[in-house]
Amino acid sequence: MLYWLHQFSDVFSPLRMFRYITFRTVMAAGTAFILSLIIGPWLIEKLRSVNFGEQREDERVGALDKSKKIGTPTMGGLLILFTTAAATVMWSEPGNFYVLCALTTFGFMGNLGLTDDYLKIRTGKGLSPRVKLAGQCFWTCVLLFALMVNPDTFLRTQELMVPFFKEPVIASMGVIGTLVFLVLVLVGASNAVNLTDGLDGLAIGCSNSAVAAYLAMAYVAGHFAFAEYLQVPFVKGAGELAVFCGALLGAGLGFLWFNCHPAKVFMGDTGSLAIGGAVAAVAILIKQELVLILVGGVFVIEAASVMIQVGYFKLTRKIYGEGRRVFLNSPLHHHFEYLAIKQGTSVEAYENRITIRFWILSIIFALVGVASLKIR
Repeated sequence: MLYWLHQFSDVFSPLRMFRYITFRTVMAAGTAFILSLIIGPWLIEKLRSVNFGEQREDERVGALDKSKKIGTPTMGGLLILFTTAAATVMWSEPGNFYVLCALTTFGFMGNLGLTDDYLKIRTGKGLSPRVKLAGQCFWTCVLLFALMVNPDTFLRTQELMVPFFKEPVIASMGVIGTLVFLVLVLVGASNAVNLTDGLDGLAIGCSNSAVAAYLAMAYVAGHFAFAEYLQVPFVKGAGELAVFCGALLGAGLGFLWFNCHPAKVFMGDTGSLAIGGAVAAVAILIKQELVLILVGGVFVIEAASVMIQVGYFKLTRKIYGEGRRVFLNSPLHHHFEYLAIKQGTSVEAYENRITIRFWILSIIFALVGVASLKIR
């Protein structure tokens, strides 16, 4: 919306700044952050007043202390959704195809999570895994359709880019192959962030690192000279995704202000599914899908720990008649909480240590992911 102010730079020369993506990205991040600080206290109080608090049995802390998080408002992802959308609309180029794809994916996944959170609070049961998966697959089909009918993205969408390779490993995966691939990316990313949401500040802190990495990659993809130098796919117009990522990063930092230990609000599925879906959408649009494995290393590890735990439990139950476990609990952050109890350490004191160490790992993974652009 404010992008068009650059047209009046002849009258007031500083207005030319509104033409530059870097300026608008910083301003979008700042806008989302400030909006979060302004709206956050009101939203938290509103959620508390309508009794949108955490469930009676808190799956976020495994089987440790079911009571310590009870009553804390959830559905705080609404704050991330609103501030990101507002800042993006305010500072991005109006009608940009790539921003629209990312923003609508962000909104749809957020609403899917919002429905799940609402049903958990009101009925005690959220959406079934099958319904969630169906919703995620439906939106993947919608996104693929939009990419296939756009002449600029028709061929590129079907290519398979692999980190450390200059050219597509597969020139065309076909419509079905592309659909399966995008489902894996979108569903995998959104659910991995959801699984990581288990300690105060954990998911949002790790998400901020991933968003910052894709902010840089989106800017590079939309800049012809940088894309050519680094030999990554040049996606004309995709630089505006940096503005969207900037808004999401600012919103994430603003949410962390209230979500750090002890959390005043939880993001719920509303936030985790939205953030995972948004990052996946940006990765798809700039053809850096598999770099997600590097950038989102913490999310990959968390999701893998669940799959290993469940798979090993089922396998050993068939073999030995009783299920056995690899980890004390899963996802992995709960394993470390149980480990703290075994060592005689206070879980509450150990929670911050686990969170900060996961943040450090997420920053390292994000840097490795960005560095992979140069190694081709």
